[in-house]
Amino acid sequence: MSAEGQARSHWFDDEAGPVVRPYAMTRGRTTSAAQHRLDLIAVVVADARADDPAEDSTLSPEHVDIVERCRDTPQSVAELAAELDLPIGVVRVLVGDLVAEELVHVNRPVPPAELVDESILRDVINGLRAL
Repeated sequence: MSAEGQARSHWFDDEAGPVVRPYAMTRGRTTSAAQHRLDLIAVVVADARADDPAEDSTLSPEHVDIVERCRDTPQSVAELAAELDLPIGVVRVLVGDLVAEELVHVNRPVPPAELVDESILRDVINGLRAL
């Protein structure tokens, strides 16, 4: 095989599937307006007002899949990426689109630094018992 043939086979093989697809799904975008809120453990919840997303011609099939998966059970961004077999960056952009359309909303867990220390809660309980 020539050097050109080796280089070509190195960058593409039949099992890899379409290489451009994630780029096409996001229309070339790598961020969305809601990107800053979409870390891996952010939980995506379908909005109760979201009717049948499949009827909306502006949504891609991937958008519809995300809304449908989150309708019954809220899902983290990482779970959605795994279930849809899509890169995290693509899922973030798609979820950002859905947030902008008010079809889903995102709940972020409380950062550990903002959680109340257990010893403080214990001291409060002991203080209340002492009253």
